[in-house]
Amino acid sequence: MLKNKLKKNELTIGSWIMIGESTSVEVMAQVGFDWLAIDIEHTSFNLETVKNLIQIIQSKNIKALVRVSKNEEVIIKKILDMGADGIIVPMVCSKNDAIQAINFSKYPPDGKRGVGLSRASQYGDKFEEYKKWVQDELIVIAQVEHIDAVNNIDQIIKVDGIDGILIGPYDLSASMGNPGKFEEKNVKNAIK
Repeated sequence: MLKNKLKKNELTIGSWIMIGESTSVEVMAQVGFDWLAIDIEHTSFNLETVKNLIQIIQSKNIKALVRVSKNEEVIIKKILDMGADGIIVPMVCSKNDAIQAINFSKYPPDGKRGVGLSRASQYGDKFEEYKKWVQDELIVIAQVEHIDAVNNIDQIIKVDGIDGILIGPYDLSASMGNPGKFEEKNVKNAIK
C-alpha cells in the first residue's frame, strides 16, 4: 500500500500527468509506477477528464493522486468524491494551511468534509466502507513551495493526516527572489 510506504519513509515512484489524452495515461499506468499524479493546478483539464483519468489509472492498480488547484473545500471535495486515492495540495505554507487541507479531506470527527454520495462511495452503496477507507488509506500530500513553508516545515509535517510533502522548487525559488535558480546557495539550503 502506498500509504504504508509513505509512513515507513520507503521509496515510491510515480509520474506527473499534464496531458489529458487517455491512451497516453493508460500507457503510463502500465509501466509499474506506484502512483500517477493528475495536475489540475496548471492544466486546463475539466472535471470529467479528471474523473476519466482517475478511472484509467486505477484500472491498472496504480494509485491516482490529484494535485488540486488550491487548498479549497469544493475542489478537494469534488476530486475525492470522484474516487481519487489522494490529493496534493499546493502552497501549504503553515500549520493552519495543513489543518485546512485535512479538514476539507476527512469526514467528522477527523475533519469537516461534507458527504456526497458519488463514485468514491459507490454512489452511497458503500459509504461506511469508504468512510473507513478515508480514515485508513486516503493520502494527503502538502506541497512545500514557498519560503514560509520551509520556515514552518516542522509544524506542517506534524499535522495529523499529512502523509508527506512534495517540494515545488520553481515557486520556492521565486518566493526567495530567485525564480528558477536552483543553484543559488539560499535556494539549495531551503530545499535541503
